[in-house]
Amino acid sequence: MLEFAILGLLQEAPMHGYELRKELTAKLGAIRAAISYGSLYPTLRRLQAAGWITEAAETPATADEIPALTSRRGRVVYTITAEGKERFAELIAQAGPETYDDTGFGVHFAFFARTDQATRLRILEGRRRKIEERREGLRDVLGRAAERLDAYTLELQRHGLDACEREVRWLEELIANERSGRAPSDPRTGTAGGRGDNDSPPTPGTSRTERP
Repeated sequence: MLEFAILGLLQEAPMHGYELRKELTAKLGAIRAAISYGSLYPTLRRLQAAGWITEAAETPATADEIPALTSRRGRVVYTITAEGKERFAELIAQAGPETYDDTGFGVHFAFFARTDQATRLRILEGRRRKIEERREGLRDVLGRAAERLDAYTLELQRHGLDACEREVRWLEELIANERSGRAPSDPRTGTAGGRGDNDSPPTPGTSRTERP
């Protein structure tokens, strides 16, 4: 999924490694984008070897953009190739089981604005099925073994169930919007799909417990 995200970002503009890391964090969120230079640069090298990206001219690096314990050197700027654009088009059209899990769904969702409607719907419906299965599993645990769980484990299971129920409702709203041709609401304004600031959805793959 890191390959997919990098190619998607480089479609927008050439970037050096530091910029890519910052944009991955902004695009995917701090938890999913806890990407070290040790994982980012090997992926960039693989993409170069495949012919999907290439290096452009170096630009001077500033002090705050140099990773700790590394030398002060110019920044290599990466740009996507025509083959890389074709590869990204293949990846963004995928809607298989790997796009329903937490990481896969989160990365694909981040690029939904550039995904066709039919693919978005398949991914959303697949994700909903996956979360419904997870929800039923948690209900089963709570129904059969609640009396054998300590208070903290029980609270954790309830928290997971609550997160699943919230995400199913959110996915159902997104699916309804897609089928009717509406865009999701903007949580900053509360416009469009009818959801206000106080009822914004959880980030895909994360949980949040509602409080009274």
